[in-house]
Amino acid sequence: MRIVAGSLRGRKLSTLTGTDVRPTGDRVREAVFNALGSMGVIEDATVLDLFAGSGALGLEAISRGAKHVTFVDSSPQALAIVRANIAACDCADTCTVVRSEAAAHLARSQSAYDLVLLDPPYEFDSWPELLSGLEAQTLVIESNRPIEAPAGSQVLRERRYGGTVVTVMAPILAVAIERPPSEEHS
Repeated sequence: MRIVAGSLRGRKLSTLTGTDVRPTGDRVREAVFNALGSMGVIEDATVLDLFAGSGALGLEAISRGAKHVTFVDSSPQALAIVRANIAACDCADTCTVVRSEAAAHLARSQSAYDLVLLDPPYEFDSWPELLSGLEAQTLVIESNRPIEAPAGSQVLRERRYGGTVVTVMAPILAVAIERPPSEEHS
């Protein structure tokens, strides 16, 4: 696995091994980040890579101009790989690594995120609870099935890549229509 584009393009990344691990492939990452780039949500973004695994998603965000990424995973083995990949990419100054369950991190975090990357194990099925605790401008979810947007959010795009469904969500923005002031004639 490698960084697909940006300032760290071509850097090789270590991955976890095992049957319960499914790192996001280069092709899927490239498609996701090209879409996010065209939406203008990566440059200078504060990013949360929840269920970080190898950290490939967050490091791709750094490579493409994100300001800071917080990597969260509950597995010590995963976090060792994340730290090794951060060191290999020489970007420790723009990264924070946290060992925590996803819901626990969200409950205690005071940080505001522009972009949240969610790539849990496929058997994960607590989407309503997890998504209700998230406040971000843009959410990217990788799953084995489509995920319904929580109240107050909308699905911006949904694509299937083999057995992976990538869903991009954002808050529904209320648009106030301002009337021009009436012209007074004298």
